[in-house]
Amino acid sequence: MDEIEELRARLEALQNEHRDLDAEIARLTSEQPFDQLQVQRLKKRKLALKDQIIAVHQQLIPDIIA
Repeated sequence: MDEIEELRARLEALQNEHRDLDAEIARLTSEQPFDQLQVQRLKKRKLALKDQIIAVHQQLIPDIIA
């Protein structure tokens, strides 16, 4: 696999994990009472994933100076 394909695969994996965390957070918060600490940890992980997604996306689409 070349570098672009590896980045695309990594991006897809990160996006899938981000989507899964979103679903897990929604499931946990729909049940009352829910573990606020666990939800906070999941949200923190989700935010870290978003940062990674942005970083990989920026590697795929280089800045073009106009």
